[in-house]
Amino acid sequence: MHIRRNGHIGLIVLDHPERHNAISAEMWQGLLDAATELAEDTEIRAVLLQGEGERAFAAGADISEFNDKRTDSSANQEYDNVSDRAYNALLTMPKPLVAMIHGYCIGGGLAVALTADLRIAADDASFTIPAARLGLGYRASGLGRLVDLVGPSATKRILFLADRFGADEALTMGLVNRVVPKSELSEATDDWLNKICDNAPLTIRAAKAATDEWTKPSDLQNFDEINELVNACFDSTDYQEGVAAFMAKRKPRFTGR
Repeated sequence: MHIRRNGHIGLIVLDHPERHNAISAEMWQGLLDAATELAEDTEIRAVLLQGEGERAFAAGADISEFNDKRTDSSANQEYDNVSDRAYNALLTMPKPLVAMIHGYCIGGGLAVALTADLRIAADDASFTIPAARLGLGYRASGLGRLVDLVGPSATKRILFLADRFGADEALTMGLVNRVVPKSELSEATDDWLNKICDNAPLTIRAAKAATDEWTKPSDLQNFDEINELVNACFDSTDYQEGVAAFMAKRKPRFTGR
């Protein structure tokens, strides 16, 4: 697992191409560390998740470790503790998180992609959750994100069949936001990331927080913090800059303050 930086963009790179970026226990810890570091980096305005190599985003959890690290429910709990913390750190990232998907996106790899706010897929992307072919189970909390995105019917289709489906079907069911030819994937992703970074960071943070709050059950929703984030937008120098730039018909220069 590597962190790279490109201006205001932070990159989390799953780098295990010889195993199609299958996620080991060590890599789950790396995901947790990377998400935490980039969330706290005030220079970073958007974060990209990507897999190294040409063949995969991530081909699920590293099954070769299961005989050592997931031998029974007790051992599995220890494994889940690390992966759950990594998953939650990505899911609660306060900055826009974008997944750039190509090739295999399977099981735990798809779970990682689902933590992103936006998913751009190459036309060679292949998706599956093979739990029903392995005999393992996913906890209810782990399936919540999938149900929120594609609905219960499509979720059951993915889990019951445990088959592979392509990028076009993933787009139709709402699993990804956009599909492009593989040769255009990096350019299309960079375009979206640059547009995000050019916009007002405080506005985007408030919009992300408000959207995420609406996905919670109504009895757990609390919009007090959202209102504080919105007030921070209006009290910011970025708001003054945005209005001034609009009136002057020039591109705004936002600082996140």
